[in-house]
Amino acid sequence: MHISRNLLLILLVLSFFAATAHAAETAVEYPEDIAARLQRRYDAMQSLTFNFYQDIRGEMSGRPRQGSGQAVFYKHDGLARMRWDYTSPDRQVLISDGVLFSMYVANQQQLIITPAENLDADLTYSFFTGKGLLQRDFHIRPANEDEQPENETEFKVIKLIPKTPQSQVQDIHVWVTPESLIRRIKLQDHFGTITVLNLSDIETETLANKSSTEIDKIFTFTPPEGTEIIRQ
Repeated sequence: MHISRNLLLILLVLSFFAATAHAAETAVEYPEDIAARLQRRYDAMQSLTFNFYQDIRGEMSGRPRQGSGQAVFYKHDGLARMRWDYTSPDRQVLISDGVLFSMYVANQQQLIITPAENLDADLTYSFFTGKGLLQRDFHIRPANEDEQPENETEFKVIKLIPKTPQSQVQDIHVWVTPESLIRRIKLQDHFGTITVLNLSDIETETLANKSSTEIDKIFTFTPPEGTEIIRQ
């Protein structure tokens, strides 16, 4: 798996860690309207869990690569926490407790730890942690013609283009349900590599009845003995 690309998608989903209140019914919903309701839902949500399937392909990426697993997000007291457990093709655990970001890669026997604030300069990460705003940081456009959904009552698709050029992001397409659930994300870089993340089994407010001790345990990871720990 490509760690930096995984991180981009993780942060993208965190930005939309949104999403089940119904939007008001309108005859026409413009891309800016969809972005606005996503932002509102993100601001209102506290916890979210889902399964994911990731596919990466393109001339510069070599053979297609896939991955799958589960993810959980939690916001409280100004901190946004997240945990991604990749179960295939190899085990990876990516955790942020709002202070530190850690990446465990089983087949490399490494745990990389970095302060979460080191990523704040990145526009994408800034939005994903709740410090950025869609309408401020992205040009919001209609989806490309080949990305338009066959059934617009099931999904709406918008295209996001960073206002500040990003080295690994040319544009992002986001598939949104009427309930403001993000079901699919497609990211294209400047070299034509395309990463698609499909979400399923989405549940909201799954940590509402958890104690602080139980929540801390979810966002804590102890690597196996013998793991090389790299602090950046």
